[in-house]
Amino acid sequence: MSFYDVFCRYRNSEWEAVLAAVSGADIERALQREFLDFSDFLALLSPEAERYLEPMAQRAQELTLRYFGRAIQLYAPIYVSDYCENACLYCSFSARNQRERKRLSLEEVDREAKCIAETGLRHILMLTGESKKMSPVGYLRDCTRVLKRRFSSVAVEVYALSEGDYAELVSEGVDGLTLYQETYDEDLYRIIHPSGRKRDFRFRLEAPERGAAARMRQVNIGALLGLADWRQDVLFVGLHARYLQEQFPDVEIGASVPRLRPFVGSFQGSCRVSDKNMVQIILALRLFIPRLGIALSTREDSRFRDNLIPLGITRMSAGSATSVGGYTKAAGQNEGLPQFEIADSRTIPEIMARLREKGYEPVLNDWIAGL
Repeated sequence: MSFYDVFCRYRNSEWEAVLAAVSGADIERALQREFLDFSDFLALLSPEAERYLEPMAQRAQELTLRYFGRAIQLYAPIYVSDYCENACLYCSFSARNQRERKRLSLEEVDREAKCIAETGLRHILMLTGESKKMSPVGYLRDCTRVLKRRFSSVAVEVYALSEGDYAELVSEGVDGLTLYQETYDEDLYRIIHPSGRKRDFRFRLEAPERGAAARMRQVNIGALLGLADWRQDVLFVGLHARYLQEQFPDVEIGASVPRLRPFVGSFQGSCRVSDKNMVQIILALRLFIPRLGIALSTREDSRFRDNLIPLGITRMSAGSATSVGGYTKAAGQNEGLPQFEIADSRTIPEIMARLREKGYEPVLNDWIAGL
């Protein structure tokens, strides 16, 4: 059985009616339980739960401190290619956007890596557009070899791969996988992915478990909030994460909560996700899966990121550039194609200082390969 079988079991439920029927007693009962089941998670995602955010936050803070302490792991993304064969309606890298594309040479990858490593960060996330032709597994493997010279942890966020391809990357030193389903609404998924390999909903849905089976140390999933009904998408993110934890207990499972951000294109998501909604999402995920890593990117502005930290955040990107070659771009050089606009432009030292002011310890390196 794969997660697709679990997904099929739940996907046809009338979620709006179920969520509307949640009562305050259902939420209070969920807050008293040590281990939450599916119905409890539904209750915490319901409109009624908006009246219980304060007690949810108190419980979430308690659980986060119990399982993660006050450590916040910092990481940086490195974009090595923006070639893409998909026509995703919500992304600047879409093949429909007629913009100049770029793939870094290995020398350029090393220059970008050096710039990031000089900040002290030792966790890096390598990203590409989704083009197996322009960014084949062999290229990803070569980039990994370069990055491993400077970073103790290298994760990838690339097109969905086979288990064998993931195993090949693991053998070169990749220890983490990030892959978003974008939306768990299968009908909408087909509409917003009109062409390209990414159009295969099931192949992408099952990619995180292929990565875990290939012995990735850490697997991170998520949905792009704003594409569809956020309550339904977050419900399946939670179900997906718990499934992965149960099937692969030796793998660190995490989830990201990215909101749709401005990009090159005119697509508008069908569901607004407010700041209050974001708070509820993070709290519900923390209470449902206490050991879940929760990552927050620079898509959110500095003020909001700072306020969300105590609610359950364990990982944050810092000092990010979302274009190929963005860290070493010379003044006056043409700007590459950013995947999305960054909202938190603080430097890594500024973020570290703010974390310490709030009583948290920024962690630049918590993994040494081979130990």
